[in-house]
Amino acid sequence: MSQIPIKTSAEIEKMRASGRAAATILARLSGLVQPGFTTGEIDAKAAEWMAELGCRSAFLGYRNFPGQTCLSVNEEVVHGIGGSRRLEYGDIIKIDVGVVLNGWIGDTATTVFCGVVNPETERLCLATKRILDSAIPYAVAGRRLGDLSHHIESEALREGFSVVREFVGHGVGRRLHEEPQIPNYGRRGSGPKLKPGMTLAIEPMINLGEEGVRILEDGWTVVTSDGKPSAHFEHTVLITENEPEVLTCLPTLV
Repeated sequence: MSQIPIKTSAEIEKMRASGRAAATILARLSGLVQPGFTTGEIDAKAAEWMAELGCRSAFLGYRNFPGQTCLSVNEEVVHGIGGSRRLEYGDIIKIDVGVVLNGWIGDTATTVFCGVVNPETERLCLATKRILDSAIPYAVAGRRLGDLSHHIESEALREGFSVVREFVGHGVGRRLHEEPQIPNYGRRGSGPKLKPGMTLAIEPMINLGEEGVRILEDGWTVVTSDGKPSAHFEHTVLITENEPEVLTCLPTLV
């Protein structure tokens, strides 16, 4: 395994700024979700808002990816491309935003309901968000990365769901994908030891049905093998000397 980058204090400040920008755009895009809106319209607004904030997409052109964001509906897991697909009442859409600001990347994702969704899909999404939130406290100095990965998998299985194994979280910083890889499955006590200054994109991808996935003919869009829904949530997290810091959370106004 290559060495995991450790960010300096100055670099961490830049990561905070890029994380805030990504979180701001994700929040705005989430507010657009309604029946009749196309994924292409959402992607276009992402480009507009990135320009307003002085950043650019970390995804556009990455290995020739054609979108500003990843927009994945229902059975689409990740890497969906914005286009003519029109959202329908009862859909879920996964919105994944990565931005580059002053050379540093913020990466975050959420799953949004388009109206009221069926109870099992709702349970999947709420559980996936809860699993991410409960995994973040494992991102502390001195713990092994496998502890975090094992927690995600065990919680998903306990809920009766499955985790996607072909696609994983990752380190993030100057590059979109840095060391380490962060699987959503693993053994306790395995993997690298976490150290202050590491920045991790933790992103559970959890399926309602089977764990299997396949890639569509566009070469990007990942869908579940059985056609059942998948949920995806992601935060960029900084390892500190104390509690982990979520860099892609917007500050709470008092």
